Amino acid sequence: MALKVVVIGGGSSYTPEIIEGIIKRQHQFPVNEIALVDIEEGKEKLRIVSELAKRMIRHAGVPIELSHTIDRAEALQGADFVTVQIRVGGLKARALDEKIPLSHGLIGQETNGAGGMFKAFRTIPVMLDIARDIQKICPEAWLINFTNPAGIVTEALLKHGPHQKVVGVCNIPYNMKNSIAEIFGVDVNRVMIEFAGLNHFVFGKRVWIDGIDRTEETIEHLLNDHLGYSPSNIAALPWNRQFLRSLRMLPSPYHQYYYQHEDALAKDIEAYNNNGTRAETVMEVERQLFEKYKDAEIHEKPKELEGRGGAYYSESACSLMNSLYHHSMDIQTVNTLNKGSIPDLPDDAVIEVNSVITKSGPIPLTVGKLPAAICGPICLMKKFEQLVIEAAVTGDYNTTYSAMITNPLVSSDHKAQKVLDEMLEAHKRYLPQFFEEVCEHETK
Repeated sequence: MALKVVVIGGGSSYTPEIIEGIIKRQHQFPVNEIALVDIEEGKEKLRIVSELAKRMIRHAGVPIELSHTIDRAEALQGADFVTVQIRVGGLKARALDEKIPLSHGLIGQETNGAGGMFKAFRTIPVMLDIARDIQKICPEAWLINFTNPAGIVTEALLKHGPHQKVVGVCNIPYNMKNSIAEIFGVDVNRVMIEFAGLNHFVFGKRVWIDGIDRTEETIEHLLNDHLGYSPSNIAALPWNRQFLRSLRMLPSPYHQYYYQHEDALAKDIEAYNNNGTRAETVMEVERQLFEKYKDAEIHEKPKELEGRGGAYYSESACSLMNSLYHHSMDIQTVNTLNKGSIPDLPDDAVIEVNSVITKSGPIPLTVGKLPAAICGPICLMKKFEQLVIEAAVTGDYNTTYSAMITNPLVSSDHKAQKVLDEMLEAHKRYLPQFFEEVCEHETK
């Protein structure tokens, strides 16, 4: 059976990652058609990425036909898998997500805190439109969501969208596994981590290598060797030794924003004062990447793409699609419905958890009740995520404010309202669901 994969956000600099992953698996995951889709503003980048992707396919000698278009409905015809990697408002909107909170002494980050909230607000309505198109045009297709904040967006799709064949993916669990493999000098496929929590707020409860529990050794390595596993978009801070001793679990790289809040904020403010926002840095990385992509002599993914922060995207997304297609029943870490895996959270909450991948979708493995040290923070973050989703769908100002003050990275009720109002105004173009509420609020 020949398969068609549609990549929405095809003009992204990440796209060569997924093209590489599909090419590598083509002998077992028989994709013969890829359609790259973007919007009018991304037309030129889409053309450049499409030409690079065609060179990659020709060089690999695989029978895949690749097309690109700005007509989403046309591209979705006959799709078996739809991957989505969009950024509503582009990197300019991300820069505001980072800059405005930082100007008030709050963490400015694209998927955490106030910045992550507003990325979700801009993204969720667009993703729901995409889901409606998929349900209408290719209802049997799997929607693989890589758009951040991945957990929040995936839950919004499953709760409010008509299309239920949705799975969220993130490269952070794979990054963590890969780093553990490097620590022990073994192949990554020999490493298994029991993950429990939420996207960008997940913990590694236990570590196995070749089926042998190596959790304590892993913690000792982290304690004594000052090792880390942060992606390139997060400058790692060393973990407090007592924190690791007490936790006895692996924190996510993103946990530094919560457990090392003051140091992370100081580091981000210093970086902003010296180099501008991370978004501005990424703009330069992207400019250089696209110059490389234009080179007709290049026929593989440039190594510089790893500096973009999306390393191992293809491993996460393509491994998932391959396993869904083959009913592999292997175990992967995905964002999916809880369904009782973590009793401390609602069954319809989306969690990041090890799951058995079947043709009918992921079956989450039972985690059990969360350890006391992480139960409170995870439950609080889930309440925050649910408020964000409600606000994104309804545009209600009070719900939006409640979401803001529920987030641990927003430390002041007064700052919360100032940042909220500034960001609503700054992103008004991309927030139609809030427009009437914003107008009403401004007249009071």
